[in-house]
Amino acid sequence: MALAKGKAAEKTRPTWRVDGWLIGSLIIAGMILTPLFAVAWMALFPTENIWPHLLATVLPDYVTNTLILMTMTGVGAACLGAGGAWLTTMKQFPGRRFFDWALLAPLAIPAYIGAYALVDLLEYAGPVQTTLRDLFGWRNSRDYWFPEIRSIWSAGLVMTLSLYPYVYLLSRAAFREGSVGALEVSRALGCGPWESFYRVALPLARPSIAVGTAIVMMETLNEFGAVDFFAVRTMTVGVFTTWLESSNVGGAAQISCVMMMFVLALLGLERAGRRGRRYHNLSRAYRPIQRERLTGASAAIATVACALPLLIGFLLPVSVIAYHAMEFLEGWLDPEFWSALLRTIALGVSAAGIAVIAGVFLAFGARRAKSPAPRIIAQATMIGYAAPGAVLAVGVLIPFAALDRAIHYTSLDLFGVGTGLLITGSAAAIIFAYVVRFNAIAFGAVDGAFGRVTPSMDAAARSLGETAGGALRRVHLPLISGSMVTAAMLIFVDAVKELPATLILRPFNFSTLSTHVYDYASREHLAQAAPAALSIIVVGLAPVAILIRSLNSRSNQHDSYVS
Repeated sequence: MALAKGKAAEKTRPTWRVDGWLIGSLIIAGMILTPLFAVAWMALFPTENIWPHLLATVLPDYVTNTLILMTMTGVGAACLGAGGAWLTTMKQFPGRRFFDWALLAPLAIPAYIGAYALVDLLEYAGPVQTTLRDLFGWRNSRDYWFPEIRSIWSAGLVMTLSLYPYVYLLSRAAFREGSVGALEVSRALGCGPWESFYRVALPLARPSIAVGTAIVMMETLNEFGAVDFFAVRTMTVGVFTTWLESSNVGGAAQISCVMMMFVLALLGLERAGRRGRRYHNLSRAYRPIQRERLTGASAAIATVACALPLLIGFLLPVSVIAYHAMEFLEGWLDPEFWSALLRTIALGVSAAGIAVIAGVFLAFGARRAKSPAPRIIAQATMIGYAAPGAVLAVGVLIPFAALDRAIHYTSLDLFGVGTGLLITGSAAAIIFAYVVRFNAIAFGAVDGAFGRVTPSMDAAARSLGETAGGALRRVHLPLISGSMVTAAMLIFVDAVKELPATLILRPFNFSTLSTHVYDYASREHLAQAAPAALSIIVVGLAPVAILIRSLNSRSNQHDSYVS
């Protein structure tokens, strides 16, 4: 009897098992969040506190210029993106089918490349002003007036034209999926086309427009190449100046914390704007969009309104860069260009692979966890995508430099040989910064794909004796592989275009395509920078092509359904 009781007690005794997937996901989340904590620590406990000096001198200018630029770009992108989406979705005019997907093309042009092309075209020695002087006989700049090219207004224009596709893409989806019945009711109640847009369609699409505008403003906060070229002193420029020119890491961390406050404020405003505003289509029947046909002047205005952003934001910079790339053919044979290209490919592939693996760990660990805490922590890692590249560079370099020193002196004490800068003196720091910044893409794609895998498949795998790793390898990975490949490609493209973090973290004599372009263009040598710039544009067209293919597929399904 006593033996039976002992066995029963042994069966009911709780067993504690260590879930390796959960622990691994938490370790990865901690590593991703470490740079942000490092920035906060250095800002609160700097070696040399220059916060009073920053407040009294340069910080007000940095903040003012940043706010002006973010406001200009946000408003401009919202108007161009939402307006273009409304025209291509709700109106019928010449070229509508072309503009429906072509308005996404400027997304392939990084803002700093657009800035180089615009200045090259419009500066005093550029073809536009040179032609004007030849036509009218002007001898110098005192004989005529021309807008100042290197200004905050030009920076706002370039970034608006480069970033408005974010708003366009989200607004287009909102207009297409909105309630057609609500628009028809507004027209029946006497509202004209523009009144229906302002009073019905725009409020329905406002959450999507707000999300797109918030993304645009965060990308504006992250931009360095364009604002530096236009001589606009923003907070990103302040991080570079304070760290690299004044050699004050604490001051750079303090400016970085102000930038993160901007990011958190944008995220908070975006969420507050959507709070309590949910719109539902109560009609159960699908009702296709009946586009209003525009004629005469209205049709011409709509065509021109869609053509201008495409012309100035995509065709113009591509033409300028392609002209210089063809004019300076020896640049394609430059060993420095090919070295930068190979390094860029290696960095992008490494970052994409590591980020996707980390995303799988985070998503699978959160899926297996019985408490919501791991999912909350995993979702917190997505703030890295909102953090500017310069901020992440500061946060990555601080702990890695300390780790390098510890390894160096430990090796010196134990073996009498120093190791030097193992991490910060190599590409490892750049790859880690890319993973931190673009982890949100991998985790979002993988987590969304996991959400489409029914939990019954996990139960079936367990009933067949599969371990968690076996179920992941044989069941989940084949089902989510498409999302993993898409995420990896998007991360690769973003890594190719990333400039601020790469500039700060790159070792000596180490160039990527983006830094190669920056190094030459900042010295006014756009011809030497053209091959690398054109390569970045070609790579940037890959996600745009995928989006266009997806949009065309959905449009074809819509047309077949209507017919």
